[in-house]
Amino acid sequence: MIDERALVGQNVKIRPGVTIGAFSIIEDGVAIDEGTWIGSHVVVRRNTSIGKNNKIYQFSSIGEDPQYAGYKNEETYLSIGNSNIIREFCTLHRGSPAGSGITHIGDNNLIMAYAHIAHDSTLGNNIVFANGASLAGHVVIGDHAILGGFTLVHQFCRIGTHAMTGIGAICLKDVPPYVLASGNTAIPHGLNVRGLRRSKFSQESISGLQEAYRILYRRNLTRSQALSKLQPLADSNIEVAVFLEFVSGTSRGIIR
Repeated sequence: MIDERALVGQNVKIRPGVTIGAFSIIEDGVAIDEGTWIGSHVVVRRNTSIGKNNKIYQFSSIGEDPQYAGYKNEETYLSIGNSNIIREFCTLHRGSPAGSGITHIGDNNLIMAYAHIAHDSTLGNNIVFANGASLAGHVVIGDHAILGGFTLVHQFCRIGTHAMTGIGAICLKDVPPYVLASGNTAIPHGLNVRGLRRSKFSQESISGLQEAYRILYRRNLTRSQALSKLQPLADSNIEVAVFLEFVSGTSRGIIR
């Protein structure tokens, strides 16, 4: 159902079962898949694709121009997957010509009020953004990560799968998978053990990750020394292998 007070462009692809509330604006070049609900006073700008069964609450700004000083109205994109919840006053921006040109949101994410996702960022699946969590450009967030309220993530940083940040954390470097991080600036505070158990990780997997954490953070090793000691453990533990791959692939460095 499209409210008669909504403004919908001529070149908009709307599948069956879509709801668009009063005073929302849907620009040309937008695609909205079936079952998606868009509340009142939402703006969805051009080159935005929205998947199935999403809920986008009032006053959100979806697919706005990137906040990039060199942007000159190039054609860039925002892609939103399926079954996401985007709460009030969220801002999700399209990609920029300085990056991939696309901002991508995966599936089953909960993005709470006032969150900001900047240009060229990539979100996986089953992520939680608490109120006011904000990403600068080119940020990558792994599956099942949880960002505490008002977490700020610097451009080009990565937050690993199943990692969790505390309220007000300021992340200037990568946060490895499965790690708890908090503070200004963020530092590691152990593993997200409660979250891992909630996600039904085996005790064997958790024990392997605890040993990996000790190697990286508790034994006063250089990064290269830690990586060499992590490799044998990664050979027999897939979660440690994910941990090792992330740490090995960092370009900004990891929180310490």
